[in-house]
Amino acid sequence: MSVFKVDGVELTGVRAGTGAPLLMLHGAGGPRSILAAAERLSKSFSVMAPTHPGFADCADVDRFDTIDDLAYLYLDLLDELKLTDVTVMGFSLGGWITAEMAVKSTARIGRIILVDAVGVKFGGRDSTELADLFSIPPSEMPKLTYFDQKFAPDPSTFTDRDKLNAQRSFQAFARYAWEPYLHNPKLKQRLHRIDKPALLIWGEHDKIVDVDYGRKFCAAIPGARMVVLPGVGHVPQVEAADKFDALVADFVNGRAIAAE
Repeated sequence: MSVFKVDGVELTGVRAGTGAPLLMLHGAGGPRSILAAAERLSKSFSVMAPTHPGFADCADVDRFDTIDDLAYLYLDLLDELKLTDVTVMGFSLGGWITAEMAVKSTARIGRIILVDAVGVKFGGRDSTELADLFSIPPSEMPKLTYFDQKFAPDPSTFTDRDKLNAQRSFQAFARYAWEPYLHNPKLKQRLHRIDKPALLIWGEHDKIVDVDYGRKFCAAIPGARMVVLPGVGHVPQVEAADKFDALVADFVNGRAIAAE
């Protein structure tokens, strides 16, 4: 376990590997969903995977209660570390944070990767393009998250600490994303400010934010490319690990990608 210190805040997380810097921002489920991917990618990159304040085992910070706060926190972290040409990769809620960072400043960002990201609403006020995660029983969440249920974690194997971290993550998720629900109404009109290469990776069978939503997100970012992975739900880093890692490596290293 590593500790990232920025703006008087200590963030728990993972820092490992050498090579091009890769900042990985987890989604609503907390850091657990990206730990295996972080370990794999650390064999090729200098990986930083902090835990957002309030999630899992990371302490709450009273002054952080919006996605905007987290976006500025991670921009400050890149300043603190004096890093440049950083690839910022966000998963679901972390994709929202990544997009908010990129519309604010790309001074230290070289490229962004959005993985089944949320954060924008393309339909009207009553549209259902973002699944209502607060009304879904926990027992039903794996059906929305995973296309192949063999990848879903077995709750019977969770330790008491795992259960506590999951509850803390859900509470933090509610604080950051409850109102407005899972989006910033003004982000859509700011996406044109993203001036670095962007790749969107999407699961073909995502039931939280479907492929059509992903295509609209991609079209709103100048020059962005999108890859849809078949037989995958909301977590391609879990269900299609090899393909996912290869896409990340190709994109970061400037190799050709067969995008839509």
